[in-house]
Amino acid sequence: MTTLAMPRPRRDSGMEGMVAKWYAANAAEMMKQYVDLAHRVAGELRQGSAVLEVAPGPGYFCIELAMLGSYEITGLDLSHTFVKIATKKAAEARVKVDFRQGSASNLPFPTGSFDFLLCRAAFKNFAKPVNALQEMCRVLRPGGRGLLIDLKGDASPELISREVDGMGLSTFNRILTKLAFKTMLLKRAYTKEQFQEMLWECKFSKVEIVENGLGLEIRMTK
Repeated sequence: MTTLAMPRPRRDSGMEGMVAKWYAANAAEMMKQYVDLAHRVAGELRQGSAVLEVAPGPGYFCIELAMLGSYEITGLDLSHTFVKIATKKAAEARVKVDFRQGSASNLPFPTGSFDFLLCRAAFKNFAKPVNALQEMCRVLRPGGRGLLIDLKGDASPELISREVDGMGLSTFNRILTKLAFKTMLLKRAYTKEQFQEMLWECKFSKVEIVENGLGLEIRMTK
């Protein structure tokens, strides 16, 4: 199998302080996406399922999912600021979600802890992507499923502009978001082929990768 070039090695990057607060406010403008995703995932889960979101940021998905059923939901993020923000927002929404601080490449959970795992718009920031995928597989129960949603590394500038214009952001945040995509996020993102190569090193029994707009959706079954 041909070895593909990967983005340069990097440190785990977690947003802190004012940057994290700006992101939380910006993401709140796209709340419909979190609501729609929560409904979509809830339609696939049994009541009482143990759910982990890796890198939940402000916690919007976890909170929306918690409103839809009696799930045991955990969110793990590298950012101390995001853990504080998400914990506060869950309390305000009067839902139970366990937000913790930690790294995706060393998940602090026993093997076989979760029925479902989500990682959305964060995988490109992980310093050790293969380790993160292997950890995701480890903490899932046999038959457990993971969903990874992220930007694809070969998305065109035209597609990025069109997709961001459709996010419903304010003019200022739309400009900043386009700039972030083009100058930073796209350079860190992986292509479908790169994901396929990394997933070869994991023990998932089934993997499906679908291109969707400027992103990829990767469904993984242990």
